[in-house]
Amino acid sequence: MPTVIGPHGERSWWTASCTSPRAQVLSTRSVPPRESLDFWHDAVLATLVGMEIATDGRTYDAAMRTDHLGDLRIITVECDPGRVHRSPRFIARGDGRDIFVALQSTGRAQVGQDGRTTELRAGDIGFFETVRPFRTAFPERFRLKIFAVPRDLLGRSEADLSRLTARAVRPSSGLTGLLTPLLERLADTSEAYATPVAERLAEGVIDLMAATAADQLGEDPDALPGADRVLLLRIKAFIRWHLADSGLTPRAIADAHGISVRYLHRLFEAEDTTVCQWIRELRLEECRRELAARAPGSVSLGQVARRWGFSSPARFSRAFRSSFGLSPTDWLDRERASRVRGDVPC
Repeated sequence: MPTVIGPHGERSWWTASCTSPRAQVLSTRSVPPRESLDFWHDAVLATLVGMEIATDGRTYDAAMRTDHLGDLRIITVECDPGRVHRSPRFIARGDGRDIFVALQSTGRAQVGQDGRTTELRAGDIGFFETVRPFRTAFPERFRLKIFAVPRDLLGRSEADLSRLTARAVRPSSGLTGLLTPLLERLADTSEAYATPVAERLAEGVIDLMAATAADQLGEDPDALPGADRVLLLRIKAFIRWHLADSGLTPRAIADAHGISVRYLHRLFEAEDTTVCQWIRELRLEECRRELAARAPGSVSLGQVARRWGFSSPARFSRAFRSSFGLSPTDWLDRERASRVRGDVPC
């Protein structure tokens, strides 16, 4: 079993912290170079599925970050060029319980499964069936974000899955245009979500994956069970993208999605909140994050407030005090003082 080197790695492409017990990081840099490829074989076997891994060199530079949100496992890998083969002898081990929905974050992947081949480029998504052989070649250093989904939750038959594999789902408008940036960000920020939120988020993401699969198969995604959750996820992504717009109103959101304002409110009522409250909390969190990250005096409260969609500093201050019990200035002073004292939790 590979050695876990903890949630702080040498690399900058994950936003790891030690606040979540869920995440682990594995790196070939934790072993002597001559042992790196054997280490990586073990890491892949223990975390994903058994595969043959071939490289042109004798050493291999690779790292893996794992986390899970509810039923969804998230594995981000960054590796040197190489080739992998999920062969029948590995399938016979019985470790192919999940469908892999993989986002090619950087680099390229040449994929072959079920009699088809395709190339995944940065931003593309591919479905991998783990109970049948597949081959993938990575001609250059790459980053891949893999979402392991229990096959029963995706709701597709074996025949359907065989039609989905080795096809590049290109980012465009509609569902695929939403799924790519969502998965990209989710893999990088998974540790930020507490367990109850993580479980609800995983349900919505899996619903969106199922809707994308239906769309790729020529079906109507709106006819799927859980269509409301898929729509809500699309709306939340739309809100995040337009969060800085002070004109982001329930009417504007409803019109952008072809629904009534009443229906929009009903979607948020199912989550025990309102659309305006959800937007306000999201804006406050972004303001808090930016204020904490900025050097003292480098930006004013008003600049930050307007950047995240508040129409005035006074409105921002009232909302901030209502949510956190302190004014933005008092909260920021306390935050900076605690950092000086070293009181920030690990």
